[in-house]
Amino acid sequence: MHKKYIVRLTAKERRILREVVKKLSGSSQKVRRAQMLLKADVAGPAWTDERIAEAFDSRTRTVEKLRERFVTEGFEQTLHGKRRENPATEKILGGKQEAQVIAMRLGPPPSGYANWTLRLLARKVVELEIVEAISHETVRRTLKKTG
Repeated sequence: MHKKYIVRLTAKERRILREVVKKLSGSSQKVRRAQMLLKADVAGPAWTDERIAEAFDSRTRTVEKLRERFVTEGFEQTLHGKRRENPATEKILGGKQEAQVIAMRLGPPPSGYANWTLRLLARKVVELEIVEAISHETVRRTLKKTG
């Protein structure tokens, strides 16, 4: 089958990819993409998509998409991946609300309690209508950032 997207690496790109693989610099995904691109290079090993997929325990479609991204979007975009424009989930607490939670935590706990617990803080935040609903895990992450 004739390939539509052919990976032709420059000497500089090849050197960068080898450096990434050698030093294992960056995320595991970045290193894996670097290894795949090196194997797909027509001036190098020029492995087939099936062989690359088998060697790196991935799907053939993954290798095909990597080739396509390299040709259409360029070397940097392919190696480093896309940054999300918007977070996967929106933040529940804004800056002012985070400050209120932190201030509450630093204050004395309600009567009948020796300390603030995450669940108690979450319940109190909802009672005081700072937010409609919040989990103790969100409260933990908020407090951890400042700790």
